[in-house]
Amino acid sequence: MQLIRLKVWGPRALFSRPEMKVERVSYDVITPSAARGILEAIHWKPQMVWRIRRLLVLNPIRFESLRRNEVGSKIPAGKVTAAMRAGSTEGLALHVDKDRQQRAATLLKDVAYVIEARIELTAKGRADPAESVQKHLEMARRRAAKGQYFHHPYLGTREFACDFELLEGEPLQPHESLMGERDLGWMALDLDYAVGMEPQFFRARMVDGVIEVPAPGDEGVVA
Repeated sequence: MQLIRLKVWGPRALFSRPEMKVERVSYDVITPSAARGILEAIHWKPQMVWRIRRLLVLNPIRFESLRRNEVGSKIPAGKVTAAMRAGSTEGLALHVDKDRQQRAATLLKDVAYVIEARIELTAKGRADPAESVQKHLEMARRRAAKGQYFHHPYLGTREFACDFELLEGEPLQPHESLMGERDLGWMALDLDYAVGMEPQFFRARMVDGVIEVPAPGDEGVVA
């Protein structure tokens, strides 16, 4: 199977649990959707889609609390649609100073992961004889090796940017504290864009620092 292996790391990360409505609380580890976002920041085309196969946790899982400034509201989608039809941005402004809220967040600190992923062609890619999985995989590897990206990859939220490097050769080993089996509970897998961006979840289990990620539609994946 043709794969890419990417190491990512950073001082802080926040992979928000969707069930926490007010305060942001991170999952214990990186989510597959966050990993996909990192890969798409490096290489993405409409003819392909990234599928996360495996996540390797390298550093001990440690949390810290932090208070962050956030905007308390967002512009309704209906107003955006109306403004696009009218060709005017009137009424779309948000006054940050008037709508700022300070909220607590439970973050991860000093994180490092290995993302193992493959590429699938979309219907558009399969219809074009010039497209191939190998072509996009080689492009992604070249860009990762050179440190190139479309926008800076981040760990869950944009304020927590991450470094990355392409991995080749022998696999890295997780910290000894991650040995054994750990049930991480239900974790967000990704969004199903075919049915209106419906979220999908899977039961995440970490064995010796490794999390096997199912594909959408596999047994055990629920909406």
